[in-house]
Amino acid sequence: MVTMTTTPFEYHQHPRTSERAADGPPTVRKSARKRAVSPVKRFNTWIGLAITRSVGTMWCAYVFAIIGIMGVTAALTGNTALVLIIGAISGYFLQLFLLPVIIVGQNVQAAASDDRAAATYKDAGAILEEAKQIQMHLAAQDAATSALLERILAIEKGITARR
Repeated sequence: MVTMTTTPFEYHQHPRTSERAADGPPTVRKSARKRAVSPVKRFNTWIGLAITRSVGTMWCAYVFAIIGIMGVTAALTGNTALVLIIGAISGYFLQLFLLPVIIVGQNVQAAASDDRAAATYKDAGAILEEAKQIQMHLAAQDAATSALLERILAIEKGITARR
């Protein structure tokens, strides 16, 4: 009797799988929380993100358009007081205040994007290792299948030799 000796395949899950399940997907909020360690930084990050998100809407574009139309209308009608007020609002407040705040919000969003890229890189490495596990499993199955085929062929040879 011919005995088969095969090494059973042992699957080893990549640690990134459980790490990813525990961490969940990277988000702007998680990245901001991770980087903003002091209450002041957390508050500044929150304000920066809130303003960046609100300024980046069509509603804000409508408000800016109305301010612009009011400024043009005031200039055409000769209302210098309104022109000065609108000029101060758009020139000083909007540009000098919103620009740095939006940059803060964009920096936070960029950091979150970096975190997502790093997570994707780790995921790709884990997928590569999982693919290697699949290849080893297939090789073990190929070896077992070849051994079974050789055994079947030997049995067939024995049967045809007896006839």
